[in-house]
Amino acid sequence: MQERMNSELLQKYIAGHATEDETRRVVEWMQTSPENMREYRAQRKLHDIALWRAEEGRQSVRRRLTWRRIVWEFAKIAAVFVLVFLGVRYWEDRQSVGDKPLQSIYVPAGQRAELMLADGTKVWLNSRSTLTFPGEFRGDMRNVTLDGEGYFAVTHNPEQPFIVKTSKWDVRVLGTEFNVKAYAQDSIWKVALLKGSVEIVRPKYGNIKLEPDTRICLTDGKLVKARIEHHDYFQWREGLLCFHNISVRDMIEKLKLYYGVDILVNNKRILQNHYTGKFRTKDGVEHVLRVLQLNNYFTYSIDEETNVITIN
Repeated sequence: MQERMNSELLQKYIAGHATEDETRRVVEWMQTSPENMREYRAQRKLHDIALWRAEEGRQSVRRRLTWRRIVWEFAKIAAVFVLVFLGVRYWEDRQSVGDKPLQSIYVPAGQRAELMLADGTKVWLNSRSTLTFPGEFRGDMRNVTLDGEGYFAVTHNPEQPFIVKTSKWDVRVLGTEFNVKAYAQDSIWKVALLKGSVEIVRPKYGNIKLEPDTRICLTDGKLVKARIEHHDYFQWREGLLCFHNISVRDMIEKLKLYYGVDILVNNKRILQNHYTGKFRTKDGVEHVLRVLQLNNYFTYSIDEETNVITIN
C-alpha cells in the first residue's frame, strides 16, 4: 500500500526550505515505491511551472519576452528535472542485476540539483556540473567523478573510503561534509572542509590533509590553505549566489560560468569596482545586472540568438 506524504512537508522540500531531517524523510519516502516517485515528480513539475509563470509575469511588465526565450527557460527546468530522476530510476532498475553500471547527471546553466547515492551520501550539484557515479559501491573504494561544483555529505564508512575524482587532484574522505569546485574548463580549483577531515591526493608530491573550517585553493600554480571566511557562500545549495567584496570583473566571470552566457564588457571602468550581496539563482542573470546598475553606471543589451550579453 502506498504511503502518503504530508503535502505541506512535500511542498516545503520542493521549495528548498526543508530541514535536514525533513529532507531525509522525503527522500526515503520517494525511494519507497515508484508511485511515490511519480507523485513527487508531478508536484515538482507543478511547482516549477508556477515559478516560471510568476517570473514570466514579472518580466512582462518591463519588456515582452520572445517565444524563443520562454521555450529556453522552460527547457532548462525540464532538463534538470528529467535528468536527476532518470538517474535515480536507473539505479533502482539496475541495482539487482549484479553488474556495476555508471551513470551521469548534468545540471544545466542556472539550475542546481540534489541527489542521494546508493550508500546514503547526499550530493548537491551546482550549475553546469556533471557527476558520474556507480549504481552501487563495491570493493574497497567509493569512487565518483566531478566536473563542476558539488557539496558532499558523505556517509561514514572507514572500510570503504569515498573518493571524489576531479580533473586535477582527487579528494579522499571517510565521512564528512565538504565542498569541491573543480570545473575542467576553469582554472579555479577549491576544496572547503566544513566537518570531519579530507585528504587531497597528489601522487608523487605527497597528500595534503585539511582540518574543519579550512579551505585549499589553487593559486598561481600552488595549493594554498586558509580559513573559511564566509560560510554563506555554501548557500548556493539553497539557490543563493553570495558575493563578498568581489570585483565586478570576477563577479562577471562567475555569472558567465553559472548561467552559461557570454558577457562582453566594453565599459572597462566598472571592472575594478567591488560588490557585496546575495541573489537568488532563479531570478536570472539580468536581475543581477539590474542590481549592479544601481551603483555602477552602465547599460547592457542581450543577443538572444547568440546568448551574448554586451555591457556598455
